[in-house]
Amino acid sequence: MSTPLQVYEPFRAGLPPLRTYWKSLWSRRTFISEYSRSELREQHFDSAFGQLWLILNPLLLSAVYFLLIVIIRGSSDSTRYAHLTATLFLFYLVSNSLTGGVKSITAGQRLILNTAFPRIMLPISAVVIAVIKFLPTLAVFLVIRTVLGLAFSWQMLWAIPVLLIAMLLSLGLAITISCVNVYFRDITNFLPYMTRTLLYLSPILYEASDLTPKLRTLELFNPLFPILDSWSRALVHGQVPHISHLLIALGWAFGIFFIGTYFFLSREREFAVRL
Repeated sequence: MSTPLQVYEPFRAGLPPLRTYWKSLWSRRTFISEYSRSELREQHFDSAFGQLWLILNPLLLSAVYFLLIVIIRGSSDSTRYAHLTATLFLFYLVSNSLTGGVKSITAGQRLILNTAFPRIMLPISAVVIAVIKFLPTLAVFLVIRTVLGLAFSWQMLWAIPVLLIAMLLSLGLAITISCVNVYFRDITNFLPYMTRTLLYLSPILYEASDLTPKLRTLELFNPLFPILDSWSRALVHGQVPHISHLLIALGWAFGIFFIGTYFFLSREREFAVRL
C-alpha cells in the first residue's frame, strides 16, 4: 500500500466558510476541555503542590508589591491591599492567556501537521487553562476580603460582567498573538516586557482615582485600564462601575477579538507551511 501524500496548495488569504467552521469548532468542545486538562496535568497543576503554588505565586507577589507601597507612601490600609490583590489576580488571567496563547500554535506543530481541525481551538484552550488557574485565586480573594473586614454588598455582582469582558479580551489577545507568533517568533521574547509594562501602566499598584488628569490619558491607550478599575470598584469598594468604563472596556474587547479572529482565520491555512 502506498504511503498517503499531503499536498499543500498555494495559499490564498481569505476566510473559510464560517458556518461550517463554527459548527466544526462547537463539535470539538469536549476535545478543548480534555486538551486543556492534559496541559494542566503536564504543568503539574493536578497535584496538591501545583494547585497551592497557583495561589501562592500571585499572593506572594501582591505581598511584595504591598510592602513596596508601604515603603514608598509611608502608610497604607486594608482597602489598598484588597485592591492590589484583586486586580493582580485578574491581571494574571490576562497575562496567563497571553503566555499560553503565544506558543499555542507553534507548540501544536505535530497536531496541526497530522490532524484536520479548527486551529483556533489551540488559543481557546490556552484561555480555558488561564480561566481554570484564575478561579481558585478568586476564592482566595473572597477569603482575604472577609479577613480584612470589608463589607459585602449586591453591587459586587457587577464584577461578573467585568470578568466576562476580561475573558473576551483575553481570548482576543490570545488568538491575535498566537497568529503573530507564527510569522514573528521573536514576539515570545518580547512578551515578558510587554506584560510587565501593562502591569505598571494599569491601576494595580495604584488606584485610578490617584492619578492626575494628565496621567488619566493612560486609560485611552490601555485596554486593561477600564477593566481593572471597574473590577476594583465592584469587588473591593462595592460600588457600581462607571458605565463609560464598561463601554470602553467592551469596545476594546470586541475590537481586539474580531480583528484578531479575522486575522487568524484568514491565515490559518498557511500555518502548516509556516511551521
